[in-house]
Amino acid sequence: QVHLAESGGGLVHSGGSLTLSCAASGFTFSAATINWHRQAPGKERELVAAINSAGGASYLDSVKGRFTISRDNAKNMVYLQMNGLKPEDTAVYYCSKWNHINRSIDSWGQGTQVTVSS
Repeated sequence: QVHLAESGGGLVHSGGSLTLSCAASGFTFSAATINWHRQAPGKERELVAAINSAGGASYLDSVKGRFTISRDNAKNMVYLQMNGLKPEDTAVYYCSKWNHINRSIDSWGQGTQVTVSS
């Protein structure tokens, strides 16, 4: 079965950095597109970053230049390096797996809380 588990969240001051990790199992990780999303209370979940099987990455405009998504296929891990954090980055961050057959998200992690104090 597919399993995704996020870690690395925490409390940081504005301008600080955090690295989130997503540990994956139960599928051919190297062939998968993996995403990072976030959801703040009372707001819609939004796609923050995505990385495809070739390592190509895309980002939400508001995090470009600050966040970097990467993957380590040998470890079945995806990372989100977050620099220059702002209070508006405060949210629960989730990783997900893209199902290219169904053209939808088919798996979610449990989420990890990121809080940026002003």
